[in-house]
Amino acid sequence: MFPETKNGYTYEDCKATADWLLAQTDVRPKVGIVCGSGLGGLADMLKNQVAFNYKDIPNFPQSTVHGHAGRLVFGTLKGRPCVCMQGRFHLYEGYSIQKITLPIRIFKLLGVETVMLTNAAGGLNQDFKVGDIMIIKDHLNMPGFAGNNPLSGPNDERFGVRFPCMSDAYDRELQQMAMDVGQELGYGDFLKEGVYCVLGGPSFETVAESRMLHKLGADAVGMSTAPEVIVARHCGMRVFALSLITNQVVMEYDSAEKANHEEVLQTGKERAEQLERLVSTMVTKIEHNNN
Repeated sequence: MFPETKNGYTYEDCKATADWLLAQTDVRPKVGIVCGSGLGGLADMLKNQVAFNYKDIPNFPQSTVHGHAGRLVFGTLKGRPCVCMQGRFHLYEGYSIQKITLPIRIFKLLGVETVMLTNAAGGLNQDFKVGDIMIIKDHLNMPGFAGNNPLSGPNDERFGVRFPCMSDAYDRELQQMAMDVGQELGYGDFLKEGVYCVLGGPSFETVAESRMLHKLGADAVGMSTAPEVIVARHCGMRVFALSLITNQVVMEYDSAEKANHEEVLQTGKERAEQLERLVSTMVTKIEHNNN
């Protein structure tokens, strides 16, 4: 559960990786984007790309999940310098929680100020439909309840404080911007907001677990994002996150529905273009706001 003394967890190791990347590209990203299952097309929108396979980056973990390309892509999105993770890492792949959040620390040392995360999630809110895009306003970090938090172990003040505040984890200005941009793009019918719950996975939820999470106030459930958000906030970066609702979570014992990864990828494919347009439009406005 606690970080090892080697394998890229220290500030120096993260800095070495960031310096290696900065030496290979002239792009100095201000926005870092993390693409979830089936949503890697965001990286393909970048112009003047310089791409690295995860396996070639010093200290970097490797993605093992179908639907995750496993590339770090630098480039410009509508003229704004960005870096994009095409595929992320999860607890269920066997990585420690410190290892799966390592790229977020590297983002910080690359000069990233705003992190935008996307994921595929199951809908718990009965008003949500498959294909809805949920702006995440807050999260329930279930592994954290059991002591599996990415900030466990020694704290390096160069990254952030020992006890970071999380009541403002998701930037409210960016949430409002997403709503406004969504309305402009005509996405009002399928743009929602809600609370995301992370579980360890890789098994999908039982009926009892789904009912419990819904009672606790979760609108969607998935296997990523919250640990990355915690680390991004610890490092002082602004955070915006979206869930694509790829399946309705089964809440009844007599339901014939069964959750599966193929459904997740298919929905991602169908809605990806609109999600990409929303994020890319926001990127131009975020940069403008920062100036």
